[in-house]
Amino acid sequence: MAGRPKIFDEREVVEKAVDVFWTKGYETASADELLDAMGIGKGSFYLAFKGGKKELYEKSLRQYADRFDKQLLHDLSVSKDPVQLIKDFFMALADDPKSKQMKGCYIGNALVQLSDGDVDTKLIAAELLGSVESIFTDVIRKAQEEKKLKNKAKPEVLGKYLINLWNGVNVTRRSNPGYEHLREVLEMSLQVLH
Repeated sequence: MAGRPKIFDEREVVEKAVDVFWTKGYETASADELLDAMGIGKGSFYLAFKGGKKELYEKSLRQYADRFDKQLLHDLSVSKDPVQLIKDFFMALADDPKSKQMKGCYIGNALVQLSDGDVDTKLIAAELLGSVESIFTDVIRKAQEEKKLKNKAKPEVLGKYLINLWNGVNVTRRSNPGYEHLREVLEMSLQVLH
């Protein structure tokens, strides 16, 4: 016997779980809060996520990162100036509402919030941030090859710099939302992309 069929869209319920995890954090998000947000019962939950809350969280990280990467790659593919798009992407962080700033980066939060005992999930989060770093690195390499970027530093170093900037800005925003000098800090930091 195959068991009961799922009566929900897994991607949709995982997306609803993202909101809970992002607001509450992995450790403090309760099973009841997750089930309520997802709109499913315990039986359906454990049928779909045999690894429980940890499996759900890991799927939410992967699903979020996949959606983020696809959107970023799409935006870059249609942009006339991908380096400027990256700059604009960072500068938009200064204009986010305080409620969004307080949430930080979903993937970055996973690295900070998880205990050292959850190495597997931390590795997943690091891998997912590495994907964004690779996207930045590829854009920089192409811009250097096309002589559209004066900075001659290794593309890999600049990619790492940008992902470090991303993580740092998101931590700063969480600790000090509406930081009045954030725009100036970002403008100064992004001078490496000239």
